[in-house]
Amino acid sequence: MSSMANGLVGVVLAAGAGSRFGAPKALARDDDGAWLPRACDLLAGAGCGTVLAVLGAEAEEARHLLPKGAHAIIATRWSEGIGESLHVALTAAQSVHAEAVLVTLVDLPTLQPEAVERVAERWTGDQKVLARAVDGETPGHPVLIGGAHLRPLLATVGGTRGASHYLDAHRAEPVDCTGLGVAADVDTR
Repeated sequence: MSSMANGLVGVVLAAGAGSRFGAPKALARDDDGAWLPRACDLLAGAGCGTVLAVLGAEAEEARHLLPKGAHAIIATRWSEGIGESLHVALTAAQSVHAEAVLVTLVDLPTLQPEAVERVAERWTGDQKVLARAVDGETPGHPVLIGGAHLRPLLATVGGTRGASHYLDAHRAEPVDCTGLGVAADVDTR
């Protein structure tokens, strides 16, 4: 675990209704258990000193799935899109004085700890860091956002607009995580 762990905040985006999936993914489970605590535990295991889960649809029920040490952040306008959830997440990260934020999605149930650790290792204290997991040519999660990017990124996200445009424009470092579940989001049951 990095000596920078206290400044690294983990974020799980888990607010959506999962309309294509058929239910909120924050409540989803498979043979390995519930997805939400698994995602939170991956971030904590990679050195995030604080883990925030952005909840929306069925937030109260999802809150009960959070592991000890993870904190619920409610996105009241979650239905407007992932950009709203990301905006809430980054605002919350700023309020806890994050030096960097490691963001993942709840709907990556096959995401491997090695992938999360590879991206988290890019955090060395440089607040200008910007990196994202890739599977071959396909961008995925987690995404590492240094503190210097929080305010400018916040100014550009909202509604259905997430961070992809910002990551592309600022040439986020690709971190090879091929075969480690970084782009295998689940949309159907």
